[in-house]
Amino acid sequence: MPELPEVEVVRRGLGSLVEARRVVRVEYLSPGLRYPFPADMVEYLPGRVCEYVRRRAKYLLFGFGERVMTWHLGMTGQFHLLPADTAPVRHEHVRIDFEDGQSLRYRDARRFGYVGLFPARTWHQHRWFSGLGPEPLEPGFDAEYLRSRCVGRHAPIKNVLMDARIVVGVGNIYAAESLYRAGIHPARAAGRISQPRLALLVDAVRRVLQEAIEAGGSSISDFVRVDGRPGYFAHAFHVYGRTGERCGQCDGTIRRIVQAGRSSFYCPGCQR
Repeated sequence: MPELPEVEVVRRGLGSLVEARRVVRVEYLSPGLRYPFPADMVEYLPGRVCEYVRRRAKYLLFGFGERVMTWHLGMTGQFHLLPADTAPVRHEHVRIDFEDGQSLRYRDARRFGYVGLFPARTWHQHRWFSGLGPEPLEPGFDAEYLRSRCVGRHAPIKNVLMDARIVVGVGNIYAAESLYRAGIHPARAAGRISQPRLALLVDAVRRVLQEAIEAGGSSISDFVRVDGRPGYFAHAFHVYGRTGERCGQCDGTIRRIVQAGRSSFYCPGCQR
């Protein structure tokens, strides 16, 4: 599933392509995705200009006047900007045509993505957003905050990092890579980690996410950028997917364990 860096890469790509463009038509090519399509989107968007493309957690936010169109890419969702006369292809579910002859297409092979249309003033109160924690690249996520959410917790620190109620967007790949850089074992109880070590972890999370964004994300499965190019951060993985390989910092061998049904990768020599 695309994580925060991949969604941010898509946001940056879409911003320059659709902002300031006026919609003339919206068409659904299927009944829906994970949820049915918003019934009022076809009527509301035509005639309105896309004012901005932003991101909250793993959601894309498209501003259209008094409404915000929110989009989750699921596992295989992709946006492409094409000439409006381009014929639809397999797994294409939505087209948004602009007055300049361009068309934003949404494709999703597994159909786990979903879209909503909410009032601009209250979209953040919807159940999809109301329980989300702070953004990891913003000031609200720091060592003091993370310590306050870890105190007394016996849950593994990796599970805590991946809890969107605590911090958003740190999925499996980036949690593993961040814990490696901070030298913390993924199974260590969150409440047993000192604040100085949590400060190292916060810094590692920020650096890993920023580097991944600059590399265009990680193309593990279906992810590609809006222009169709893959992301290249996978070439910088230290532990993720490297079971049995040598650690780049010590003589240890990368190991794999399963936590909450997900694979965790770590170096026993560097992470304690």
